[in-house]
Amino acid sequence: MPLYKQQEIKIYNSLTGEKDVFKPIHEGYVGMYVCGPTVYSNVHLGNVRTFMSFDMIYRYLLHLGYKVRYVRNITDAGHLENDADVGEDRIAKKARLEEIEPMEVVQRYTVDFHNILNAFNFLPPSIEPTATGHIIEQIELIKTIIDNGFAYEVNGSVYFDVLKYNETNNYGILSKRKVEDLIHNTRELDGQSDKKNPQDFALWKKAEPQHIMRWPSPWSDGFPGWHLECTAMSTKYLGEHFDIHGGGMDLKFPHHECEIAQNQAAKGQTPVNYWMHANMLIMNGKKMAKSTGNFILPNEIFSGDNPHITKGFSPSVARFFMLQAHYRSVLDFTNDGLLASEKGFNRLMEAINLLDSLPTSTSSTFNVSEWKQSCYDALNDDFNSPILIAHLFEAAKYINQIKDAKASITKDDLAELKKAIHAFVFDIMGLEELTTTDNKGTNEKLTGTVDLLIKLRQEARANKNFALSDQIRDELQTLGIQLKDGKDGTSFSLS
Repeated sequence: MPLYKQQEIKIYNSLTGEKDVFKPIHEGYVGMYVCGPTVYSNVHLGNVRTFMSFDMIYRYLLHLGYKVRYVRNITDAGHLENDADVGEDRIAKKARLEEIEPMEVVQRYTVDFHNILNAFNFLPPSIEPTATGHIIEQIELIKTIIDNGFAYEVNGSVYFDVLKYNETNNYGILSKRKVEDLIHNTRELDGQSDKKNPQDFALWKKAEPQHIMRWPSPWSDGFPGWHLECTAMSTKYLGEHFDIHGGGMDLKFPHHECEIAQNQAAKGQTPVNYWMHANMLIMNGKKMAKSTGNFILPNEIFSGDNPHITKGFSPSVARFFMLQAHYRSVLDFTNDGLLASEKGFNRLMEAINLLDSLPTSTSSTFNVSEWKQSCYDALNDDFNSPILIAHLFEAAKYINQIKDAKASITKDDLAELKKAIHAFVFDIMGLEELTTTDNKGTNEKLTGTVDLLIKLRQEARANKNFALSDQIRDELQTLGIQLKDGKDGTSFSLS
């Protein structure tokens, strides 16, 4: 019997506002779509956190035995500066400023995106479609929406008629907003807009003469609206009705609301059963922003080359840190939080490394089967990674008690514990133990640094600067590095 038949998952569904029991449309199969990045700059750490949450969800579904088709797109056209229907295309603007082709921008930052996610040990999605690779599908979708009476063309641009749609449907079903409130809170059109109403959104935009990224259509040479791209790509690869759609909390409105409206207008049905939204990442209690300097790039976490952190951290430590918060909770990124996570990560890995050397007994003082189910219960409760981690530390404590002869475990229970911990830590959470190569590199750097300090100490002694010589020795000793002077020179050991 597959594991998914033994474990009942409940997912917080943004559409219903409740934790709903997960029942896929087709037994044993899951279709999941997650909105990917707009590739005009280095991937933002907040985006990494969102994709990491869905990477863990993807891993858990695979662990349970589901066959998962995971689609995560690349937006390489059509995303305007202010997420609305005005302004310059983000990619085209970057290309203009750097005096390169837009597709050079796309290539550069798509490669960066993949490199960062690989560093964090993400599984690749099943399909990674691009917006520019699906222009034909988007044009056909627009034709259908026009034919069904929910869109109109003006001066080469096509707009979705929100008020007409809302006469027979609910525009606001996901975000719980009312069209009346949207009308009240929207400024009047300035007379230069082609829209009938301010709430309408673009399905196709006619390109201005200076706009580089353009494609022919029945209405004009132009480009698709940002909201349309995900509707076209998700339904092409997952069908008109699929299981899970995910993304950041900031996409709930208007992006995901518009996706529902487009699918309803074109196909006559809501596209998704479970809408999932990951919450935002802040830094030192404030919004992350380049303009204020309260900002860090993923690579800077690894190198430590950022004023907000005191050292570099491995990708797995950073991943562990982020998974210690529930995906629907705001996560505050701090140096202290990373340092604490590093200690916890190392404690967990040290316990795992003890598993192969633990003695076995005729009885167990810990119920491994109950513990394992408690880990599943945490994940089944809307993928609650913080509770899972708490249970993993409970197991780590038990492992250390066995090592200290304060607890016991049977051979069968030890085998079950090993298998379960490996599944939860490595397969589902996606953590990686630091390799011996990493440790070797660290040891070489440590040796080189201490040898340099020994040389400086010898020079100080030669110059009769005994105060500096003693200071170097004492401060190294404080750090747990013991110097030993002998006839063959000075050596060191770690205390």
